Amino acid sequence: MFNRRKMLLWGAALAVLPGLCASVPARAEDAVKIGLILPMTGGQASTGKQIDNAIKLYMQQKGDTVAGKKIEIILKDDAAVPDNTKRLAQELIVNDKVNFIAGFGVTPAALAAAPLATQAKIPEVVMAAGTSIITERSPYIVRTSFTLAQSSTIIGDWAVKNGIKKVATLTSDYAPGNDALTFFKQHFTAGGEIVEEVKVPLANPDFAPFLQRMKDAKPDAMFVFVPAGQGGNFMKQYAERGLDKSGIKVIGPGDVMDDDLLNNMGDAALGAVTAHLYSAAHPSAMNKDFVAAYKKAFGNRPGFMAVSGYDGIHLIYEALKKTNGATDGDKLIEAMKGMKWESPRGPISIDPETRDIVQNIYIRKVEKVDGELYNVEFATFEAVKDSGKTKK
Repeated sequence: MFNRRKMLLWGAALAVLPGLCASVPARAEDAVKIGLILPMTGGQASTGKQIDNAIKLYMQQKGDTVAGKKIEIILKDDAAVPDNTKRLAQELIVNDKVNFIAGFGVTPAALAAAPLATQAKIPEVVMAAGTSIITERSPYIVRTSFTLAQSSTIIGDWAVKNGIKKVATLTSDYAPGNDALTFFKQHFTAGGEIVEEVKVPLANPDFAPFLQRMKDAKPDAMFVFVPAGQGGNFMKQYAERGLDKSGIKVIGPGDVMDDDLLNNMGDAALGAVTAHLYSAAHPSAMNKDFVAAYKKAFGNRPGFMAVSGYDGIHLIYEALKKTNGATDGDKLIEAMKGMKWESPRGPISIDPETRDIVQNIYIRKVEKVDGELYNVEFATFEAVKDSGKTKK
Protein backbone atom coordinates (compact mmCIF):
# COMPACT_ATOMS: atom_id res chain seq x y z
CA MET A 1 0.00 0.00 0.00
CA PHE A 2 2.83 2.36 0.94
CA ASN A 3 4.56 1.83 -2.41
CA ARG A 4 1.33 2.27 -4.33
CA ARG A 5 0.62 5.52 -2.49
CA LYS A 6 4.12 6.84 -3.28
CA MET A 7 3.58 6.07 -6.97
CA LEU A 8 0.24 7.92 -6.98
CA LEU A 9 1.81 10.95 -5.32
CA TRP A 10 4.65 10.94 -7.88
CA GLY A 11 2.12 10.77 -10.73
CA ALA A 12 0.19 13.70 -9.24
CA ALA A 13 3.39 15.74 -8.99
CA LEU A 14 4.12 15.16 -12.66
CA ALA A 15 0.61 16.22 -13.57
CA VAL A 16 0.89 19.45 -11.57
CA LEU A 17 4.48 20.18 -12.66
CA PRO A 18 4.80 19.12 -16.32
CA GLY A 19 8.22 20.78 -16.49
CA LEU A 20 9.59 17.81 -14.57
CA CYS A 21 8.93 15.63 -17.60
CA ALA A 22 11.65 17.46 -19.50
CA SER A 23 14.25 15.81 -17.30
CA VAL A 24 13.01 12.31 -18.08
CA PRO A 25 15.22 10.65 -20.76
CA ALA A 26 13.71 10.15 -24.24
CA ARG A 27 11.89 6.86 -24.58
CA ALA A 28 12.63 4.36 -27.34
CA GLU A 29 9.37 5.28 -29.07
CA ASP A 30 10.56 8.90 -29.34
CA ALA A 31 13.26 7.73 -31.78
CA VAL A 32 12.72 6.74 -35.41
CA LYS A 33 15.02 3.92 -36.43
CA ILE A 34 16.07 3.46 -40.06
CA GLY A 35 17.71 0.16 -40.96
CA LEU A 36 20.07 1.03 -43.82
CA ILE A 37 21.13 -2.09 -45.75
CA LEU A 38 23.88 -1.36 -48.27
CA PRO A 39 26.81 -3.08 -50.00
CA MET A 40 29.73 -1.47 -48.16
CA THR A 41 32.14 -4.17 -49.34
CA GLY A 42 32.46 -6.16 -52.57
CA GLY A 43 31.88 -5.16 -56.18
CA GLN A 44 29.05 -2.72 -55.41
CA ALA A 45 30.85 -0.99 -52.51
CA SER A 46 30.93 2.40 -54.27
CA THR A 47 27.10 2.32 -54.34
CA GLY A 48 26.90 1.77 -50.60
CA LYS A 49 29.48 4.43 -49.80
CA GLN A 50 27.78 7.05 -51.97
CA ILE A 51 24.37 6.48 -50.37
CA ASP A 52 25.78 6.36 -46.84
CA ASN A 53 27.74 9.57 -47.45
CA ALA A 54 24.73 11.38 -48.90
CA ILE A 55 22.52 10.44 -45.93
CA LYS A 56 25.20 11.69 -43.53
CA LEU A 57 25.42 14.94 -45.50
CA TYR A 58 21.64 15.43 -45.49
CA MET A 59 21.45 14.88 -41.73
CA GLN A 60 24.35 17.28 -41.15
CA GLN A 61 22.45 19.91 -43.13
CA LYS A 62 18.92 19.28 -41.84
CA GLY A 63 19.57 17.95 -38.34
CA ASP A 64 18.75 14.58 -36.81
CA THR A 65 15.33 15.39 -35.36
CA VAL A 66 12.04 15.39 -37.28
CA ALA A 67 8.57 16.08 -35.86
CA GLY A 68 10.01 15.76 -32.36
CA LYS A 69 11.57 12.37 -33.11
CA LYS A 70 15.28 11.61 -33.09
CA ILE A 71 16.45 9.88 -36.29
CA GLU A 72 18.72 6.89 -35.72
CA ILE A 73 20.49 5.19 -38.64
CA ILE A 74 21.53 1.55 -38.20
CA LEU A 75 23.88 0.67 -41.07
CA LYS A 76 24.36 -2.96 -42.13
CA ASP A 77 26.63 -4.28 -44.90
CA ASP A 78 25.03 -6.99 -47.04
CA ALA A 79 27.83 -7.00 -49.69
CA ALA A 80 24.99 -7.14 -52.29
CA VAL A 81 24.30 -10.79 -51.35
CA PRO A 82 20.51 -11.29 -51.11
CA ASP A 83 20.73 -14.00 -48.43
CA ASN A 84 22.60 -11.48 -46.28
CA THR A 85 19.98 -8.82 -47.06
CA LYS A 86 17.13 -11.03 -45.93
CA ARG A 87 18.88 -12.02 -42.69
CA LEU A 88 19.86 -8.43 -41.88
CA ALA A 89 16.40 -7.08 -42.66
CA GLN A 90 14.85 -9.68 -40.35
CA GLU A 91 17.29 -8.81 -37.55
CA LEU A 92 16.63 -5.09 -37.96
CA ILE A 93 12.87 -5.56 -37.92
CA VAL A 94 12.65 -8.12 -35.10
CA ASN A 95 15.57 -7.20 -32.83
CA ASP A 96 16.15 -3.49 -33.50
CA LYS A 97 12.47 -2.74 -34.16
CA VAL A 98 13.26 -0.33 -37.00
CA ASN A 99 10.52 1.85 -38.50
CA PHE A 100 12.00 1.81 -42.02
CA ILE A 101 14.32 -0.38 -44.03
CA ALA A 102 16.22 1.44 -46.75
CA GLY A 103 19.12 1.28 -49.19
CA PHE A 104 19.31 -1.91 -51.33
CA GLY A 105 22.23 -1.72 -53.74
CA VAL A 106 21.04 -4.34 -56.22
CA THR A 107 17.66 -5.73 -57.32
CA PRO A 108 18.01 -9.20 -55.72
CA ALA A 109 18.60 -7.46 -52.38
CA ALA A 110 15.51 -5.27 -52.69
CA LEU A 111 13.39 -8.28 -53.66
CA ALA A 112 14.74 -10.38 -50.77
CA ALA A 113 13.52 -7.80 -48.26
CA ALA A 114 10.12 -7.18 -49.86
CA PRO A 115 8.11 -9.95 -48.08
CA LEU A 116 9.55 -8.82 -44.74
CA ALA A 117 8.46 -5.22 -45.32
CA THR A 118 4.97 -6.49 -46.17
CA GLN A 119 4.76 -8.73 -43.11
CA ALA A 120 6.04 -6.02 -40.74
CA LYS A 121 4.03 -3.27 -42.49
CA ILE A 122 6.98 -0.89 -42.60
CA PRO A 123 8.22 1.19 -45.57
CA GLU A 124 11.07 -0.18 -47.69
CA VAL A 125 12.75 2.81 -49.34
CA VAL A 126 14.76 1.62 -52.35
CA MET A 127 17.64 4.03 -52.99
CA ALA A 128 19.57 2.12 -55.66
CA ALA A 129 18.10 -1.01 -57.28
CA GLY A 130 16.56 -0.29 -60.69
CA THR A 131 14.45 -3.20 -62.00
CA SER A 132 10.93 -2.19 -62.92
CA ILE A 133 9.11 -4.92 -60.94
CA ILE A 134 10.52 -4.00 -57.52
CA THR A 135 7.70 -1.73 -56.35
CA GLU A 136 5.16 -4.37 -57.39
CA ARG A 137 6.56 -6.88 -54.88
CA SER A 138 5.24 -5.08 -51.81
CA PRO A 139 2.72 -2.28 -51.17
CA TYR A 140 5.28 -0.89 -48.70
CA ILE A 141 8.07 -0.28 -51.25
CA VAL A 142 8.81 3.26 -52.46
CA ARG A 143 11.74 4.06 -54.78
CA THR A 144 13.88 7.21 -55.06
CA SER A 145 16.50 5.92 -57.51
CA PHE A 146 15.37 5.06 -61.05
CA THR A 147 14.27 2.24 -63.31
CA LEU A 148 16.29 0.99 -66.26
CA ALA A 149 13.24 1.46 -68.47
CA GLN A 150 13.34 5.23 -67.89
CA SER A 151 16.80 5.66 -69.43
CA SER A 152 17.08 2.69 -71.82
CA THR A 153 14.01 3.64 -73.85
CA ILE A 154 15.28 7.18 -74.28
CA ILE A 155 18.80 6.20 -75.39
CA GLY A 156 17.21 3.72 -77.85
CA ASP A 157 15.16 6.49 -79.45
CA TRP A 158 18.16 8.84 -79.49
CA ALA A 159 20.38 6.27 -81.23
CA VAL A 160 17.88 5.72 -84.05
CA LYS A 161 17.36 9.45 -84.58
CA ASN A 162 21.12 10.11 -84.66
CA GLY A 163 22.07 7.72 -87.45
CA ILE A 164 23.27 4.74 -85.41
CA LYS A 165 22.30 1.71 -87.50
CA LYS A 166 24.19 -1.22 -85.96
CA VAL A 167 24.63 -1.83 -82.25
CA ALA A 168 26.30 -4.57 -80.24
CA THR A 169 24.96 -4.97 -76.69
CA LEU A 170 26.82 -5.89 -73.52
CA THR A 171 24.73 -6.18 -70.36
CA SER A 172 25.15 -7.68 -66.90
CA ASP A 173 23.30 -10.98 -66.61
CA TYR A 174 20.70 -10.20 -63.94
CA ALA A 175 17.31 -8.48 -63.77
CA PRO A 176 18.39 -4.83 -64.32
CA GLY A 177 20.61 -5.85 -67.25
CA ASN A 178 17.70 -7.74 -68.75
CA ASP A 179 15.43 -4.70 -68.27
CA ALA A 180 18.00 -2.39 -69.87
CA LEU A 181 18.40 -4.69 -72.87
CA THR A 182 14.67 -5.33 -73.34
CA PHE A 183 13.63 -1.68 -73.24
CA PHE A 184 16.53 -0.55 -75.44
CA LYS A 185 15.71 -3.18 -78.08
CA GLN A 186 12.00 -2.25 -78.07
CA HIS A 187 12.91 1.28 -79.12
CA PHE A 188 16.13 0.84 -81.13
CA THR A 189 15.09 -2.05 -83.39
CA ALA A 190 12.31 0.08 -84.89
CA GLY A 191 15.06 1.61 -87.04
CA GLY A 192 18.31 -0.16 -86.16
CA GLU A 193 19.85 -3.63 -85.95
CA ILE A 194 21.44 -5.60 -83.08
CA VAL A 195 24.52 -7.28 -84.57
CA GLU A 196 25.90 -8.91 -81.40
CA GLU A 197 24.39 -9.55 -77.99
CA VAL A 198 26.37 -10.71 -74.96
CA LYS A 199 25.63 -10.99 -71.27
CA VAL A 200 28.37 -10.88 -68.65
CA PRO A 201 28.34 -12.26 -65.08
CA LEU A 202 27.28 -9.81 -62.38
CA ALA A 203 30.05 -10.75 -59.95
CA ASN A 204 33.68 -9.96 -60.84
CA PRO A 205 33.22 -9.95 -64.63
CA ASP A 206 36.18 -10.18 -67.02
CA PHE A 207 35.01 -8.06 -69.95
CA ALA A 208 37.99 -8.77 -72.26
CA PRO A 209 36.67 -11.79 -74.23
CA PHE A 210 33.27 -10.18 -74.64
CA LEU A 211 34.83 -6.93 -75.81
CA GLN A 212 36.70 -8.79 -78.53
CA ARG A 213 33.36 -10.10 -79.83
CA MET A 214 32.06 -6.53 -79.81
CA LYS A 215 35.05 -5.35 -81.82
CA ASP A 216 34.76 -8.18 -84.36
CA ALA A 217 31.07 -7.38 -84.99
CA LYS A 218 32.06 -3.88 -86.22
CA PRO A 219 29.00 -2.04 -84.86
CA ASP A 220 28.49 1.71 -84.97
CA ALA A 221 28.12 1.72 -81.19
CA MET A 222 28.02 -0.52 -78.11
CA PHE A 223 25.01 -0.41 -75.82
CA VAL A 224 26.39 -1.11 -72.34
CA PHE A 225 24.75 -1.70 -68.98
CA VAL A 226 26.89 -2.61 -66.00
CA PRO A 227 25.90 -1.67 -62.45
CA ALA A 228 27.37 1.33 -60.66
CA GLY A 229 30.91 0.56 -59.54
CA GLN A 230 31.85 -1.61 -62.54
CA GLY A 231 32.14 1.16 -65.14
CA GLY A 232 35.78 1.91 -64.33
CA ASN A 233 36.91 -1.68 -64.91
CA PHE A 234 34.82 -1.89 -68.08
CA MET A 235 36.35 1.27 -69.57
CA LYS A 236 39.87 0.13 -68.64
CA GLN A 237 39.41 -3.10 -70.61
CA TYR A 238 37.58 -1.23 -73.41
CA ALA A 239 40.69 0.92 -73.89
CA GLU A 240 43.11 -2.03 -73.54
CA ARG A 241 41.30 -3.82 -76.38
CA GLY A 242 41.57 -0.72 -78.54
CA LEU A 243 37.87 -0.14 -78.92
CA ASP A 244 38.29 3.57 -78.20
CA LYS A 245 40.51 3.79 -81.31
CA SER A 246 38.13 1.72 -83.45
CA GLY A 247 35.40 4.34 -83.67
CA ILE A 248 32.95 2.18 -81.69
CA LYS A 249 31.34 4.55 -79.20
CA VAL A 250 29.71 3.62 -75.91
CA ILE A 251 26.00 4.39 -75.46
CA GLY A 252 23.56 3.22 -72.80
CA PRO A 253 21.95 4.13 -69.50
CA GLY A 254 24.27 6.25 -67.38
CA ASP A 255 25.35 3.62 -64.84
CA VAL A 256 28.52 2.86 -66.84
CA MET A 257 29.59 6.54 -66.72
CA ASP A 258 28.96 7.05 -63.00
CA ASP A 259 30.39 10.38 -61.80
CA ASP A 260 31.88 8.57 -58.84
CA LEU A 261 34.37 6.83 -61.18
CA LEU A 262 34.26 8.85 -64.40
CA ASN A 263 37.21 11.14 -63.78
CA ASN A 264 39.58 8.16 -63.46
CA MET A 265 38.50 6.51 -66.73
CA GLY A 266 40.81 8.52 -68.95
CA ASP A 267 40.23 9.86 -72.44
CA ALA A 268 38.76 6.54 -73.63
CA ALA A 269 35.47 7.71 -72.08
CA LEU A 270 35.34 10.93 -74.14
CA GLY A 271 32.36 11.05 -76.45
CA ALA A 272 30.31 8.38 -74.63
CA VAL A 273 26.61 9.28 -74.83
CA THR A 274 24.28 8.08 -72.10
CA ALA A 275 20.75 8.76 -70.86
CA HIS A 276 20.47 9.18 -67.12
CA LEU A 277 18.84 10.83 -64.16
CA TYR A 278 21.80 12.81 -62.81
CA SER A 279 25.13 14.37 -63.63
CA ALA A 280 27.46 16.18 -61.25
CA ALA A 281 27.57 18.79 -64.04
CA HIS A 282 23.79 19.41 -63.84
CA PRO A 283 23.64 23.22 -64.03
CA SER A 284 21.10 24.05 -61.29
CA ALA A 285 22.07 26.17 -58.28
CA MET A 286 20.85 23.44 -55.93
CA ASN A 287 23.09 20.87 -57.57
CA LYS A 288 26.12 23.15 -57.50
CA ASP A 289 25.62 23.56 -53.74
CA PHE A 290 25.10 19.80 -53.33
CA VAL A 291 28.28 18.92 -55.27
CA ALA A 292 30.33 21.51 -53.35
CA ALA A 293 29.07 20.27 -49.96
CA TYR A 294 29.62 16.61 -50.88
CA LYS A 295 33.14 17.29 -52.16
CA LYS A 296 34.00 19.24 -49.01
CA ALA A 297 32.70 16.47 -46.75
CA PHE A 298 34.03 13.41 -48.59
CA GLY A 299 36.76 14.56 -50.98
CA ASN A 300 35.15 13.40 -54.24
CA ARG A 301 32.18 14.25 -56.42
CA PRO A 302 28.76 12.66 -55.91
CA GLY A 303 27.29 10.22 -58.44
CA PHE A 304 23.72 9.20 -59.16
CA MET A 305 23.66 6.81 -56.21
CA ALA A 306 24.52 9.67 -53.87
CA VAL A 307 21.63 11.80 -55.10
CA SER A 308 19.28 8.80 -54.82
CA GLY A 309 20.29 8.37 -51.17
CA TYR A 310 19.98 12.10 -50.52
CA ASP A 311 16.45 12.07 -51.91
CA GLY A 312 15.62 8.85 -50.07
CA ILE A 313 16.34 10.31 -46.64
CA HIS A 314 14.52 13.52 -47.68
CA LEU A 315 11.43 11.45 -48.50
CA ILE A 316 11.57 9.81 -45.06
CA TYR A 317 11.93 13.18 -43.30
CA GLU A 318 9.04 14.73 -45.22
CA ALA A 319 6.77 11.73 -44.65
CA LEU A 320 7.41 11.95 -40.90
CA LYS A 321 6.55 15.65 -40.99
CA LYS A 322 3.25 14.81 -42.69
CA THR A 323 2.38 12.18 -40.08
CA ASN A 324 3.53 14.43 -37.20
CA GLY A 325 6.07 11.79 -36.25
CA ALA A 326 3.67 8.84 -36.36
CA THR A 327 5.46 5.70 -37.55
CA ASP A 328 2.49 3.63 -38.66
CA GLY A 329 3.63 2.08 -41.95
CA ASP A 330 0.36 2.61 -43.82
CA LYS A 331 0.24 6.30 -42.84
CA LEU A 332 3.86 6.80 -43.91
CA ILE A 333 3.29 5.17 -47.32
CA GLU A 334 0.19 7.31 -47.90
CA ALA A 335 2.22 10.39 -46.98
CA MET A 336 4.88 9.47 -49.54
CA LYS A 337 2.47 8.90 -52.44
CA GLY A 338 2.36 11.89 -54.75
CA MET A 339 5.06 13.80 -52.89
CA LYS A 340 6.95 16.31 -55.07
CA TRP A 341 10.15 18.23 -54.47
CA GLU A 342 13.17 19.85 -56.08
CA SER A 343 16.23 17.60 -55.98
CA PRO A 344 19.84 18.26 -57.02
CA ARG A 345 18.91 16.18 -60.11
CA GLY A 346 15.89 18.38 -60.94
CA PRO A 347 12.15 18.13 -60.15
CA ILE A 348 11.02 14.70 -58.93
CA SER A 349 7.88 13.11 -57.52
CA ILE A 350 6.56 9.78 -56.27
CA ASP A 351 3.91 8.31 -58.57
CA PRO A 352 0.89 7.75 -56.29
CA GLU A 353 -0.18 4.71 -58.31
CA THR A 354 3.13 2.82 -58.56
CA ARG A 355 5.16 4.37 -55.70
CA ASP A 356 7.98 4.77 -58.21
CA ILE A 357 9.98 7.88 -58.97
CA VAL A 358 9.02 10.26 -61.78
CA GLN A 359 11.96 12.35 -62.94
CA ASN A 360 13.76 14.08 -65.79
CA ILE A 361 16.07 11.96 -67.92
CA TYR A 362 18.99 13.76 -69.53
CA ILE A 363 21.03 12.84 -72.60
CA ARG A 364 24.69 13.51 -71.76
CA LYS A 365 28.05 13.34 -73.51
CA VAL A 366 31.38 12.83 -71.75
CA GLU A 367 33.47 15.96 -72.24
CA LYS A 368 36.52 17.49 -70.63
CA VAL A 369 35.69 20.55 -68.53
CA ASP A 370 38.53 22.40 -66.80
CA GLY A 371 40.73 19.32 -67.17
CA GLU A 372 38.16 16.89 -65.67
CA LEU A 373 35.72 14.48 -67.30
CA TYR A 374 32.02 15.25 -66.90
CA ASN A 375 28.72 14.01 -68.29
CA VAL A 376 27.55 17.22 -69.97
CA GLU A 377 23.79 17.31 -70.49
CA PHE A 378 22.49 18.42 -73.88
CA ALA A 379 18.85 17.25 -73.99
CA THR A 380 16.12 16.85 -71.36
CA PHE A 381 13.09 14.55 -71.27
CA GLU A 382 10.77 15.81 -68.54
CA ALA A 383 8.77 13.88 -65.93
CA VAL A 384 9.60 10.41 -67.24
CA LYS A 385 7.63 7.56 -65.67
CA ASP A 386 8.62 3.90 -65.66
CA SER A 387 7.38 2.58 -69.02
CA GLY A 388 7.73 -0.93 -67.61
CA LYS A 389 4.56 -0.16 -65.66
CA THR A 390 2.74 2.41 -67.80
CA LYS A 391 2.44 -0.10 -70.67
CA LYS A 392 0.86 -2.80 -68.52
